[in-house]
Amino acid sequence: MLVGFDLDPACRYPYEANNFSRFNLADVAQLTGASLKKIWAGSEIRVLAGCAPCQPFSRYTQARAGRDKRWTLLRSFSRLIAETRPDIVTMENVPELTRHGVYRRFVSSLRRNGYTLSENIVECVDYGIPQQRKRLVLIASRLGRIDLVPPAAFGCTPSTVRDAISAMPELAAGDMDELDSIHRSSSLSTLNKRRIRSSRPGGTWKDWDGKLVALCHRRKKGKGYRAVYGRMEWDRPAPTITTQAYGFGSGRFGHPEQDRALSLREAAMLQTFPRDYAFAPRGGSVEIKTIGRLIGNAVPVRLGRVVGRSIKLHLDSVHLAEQAEARAHTSRRT
Repeated sequence: MLVGFDLDPACRYPYEANNFSRFNLADVAQLTGASLKKIWAGSEIRVLAGCAPCQPFSRYTQARAGRDKRWTLLRSFSRLIAETRPDIVTMENVPELTRHGVYRRFVSSLRRNGYTLSENIVECVDYGIPQQRKRLVLIASRLGRIDLVPPAAFGCTPSTVRDAISAMPELAAGDMDELDSIHRSSSLSTLNKRRIRSSRPGGTWKDWDGKLVALCHRRKKGKGYRAVYGRMEWDRPAPTITTQAYGFGSGRFGHPEQDRALSLREAAMLQTFPRDYAFAPRGGSVEIKTIGRLIGNAVPVRLGRVVGRSIKLHLDSVHLAEQAEARAHTSRRT
């Protein structure tokens, strides 16, 4: 990995500390193909990975999508591909993206530029990720057919919340682990402490005494939001980890046993980040909202490995084919 680009300065430290790679603070919409070509100079194989923010395409925010500037970032990614024509292209987003014209135009541009595509709607659970997270994964190659490694070939086993976080030290709401500043949980109000104590794993706020139910959920249009203020279940995958997975009232993000929401570290581990992944310098300040945003916006690390292995297997097969062709050519000459 040579370099990564993002508009969020908070990405710099974790990107460089964990990937041992260079980070450029830049707006992808302002990035030029010429600048990418300079970075790639001398590279035998060029891979371009991109991921426009998924929020504009989510079913929860599509009513505002037309007014969201992030909606246009996929067009910027498409422009960079056309200007540089890398060997391999990959991107990840929510499945709802496929319903939009911006995606169809993106795919058409890839094909016009000579790419063979593999489009996949992936359920992360199938790849051993302890999280119910359905994603669109596209990989494309100018070198020939490319496929996403199927779960069986990747060597997957089912994984649950228990598998991922049960060994973590106990915390009280609002506390932080002395040895790991990322293993910290948000504070809870007196009312929310009563709510989480009344919650059972897999249950809903309908299990509570009526006095604990929020006013918005008592109204008819609020009765469908049953997953908020919920506890996870030990022996099931987690729900989709969002940018607010540290908040008890933001979804089913209550710890299965302890009276608190997930810690930042637990949310990261459910996203399959390594236990020791560095989101902030040791001893540095930890902004819960900032780290939560980085965790929730990330592609699950294991899914990234699936994509990486798919690309490697593809390049290996291309290399073997080239060797076979070279041997055949030599044989014909002799």
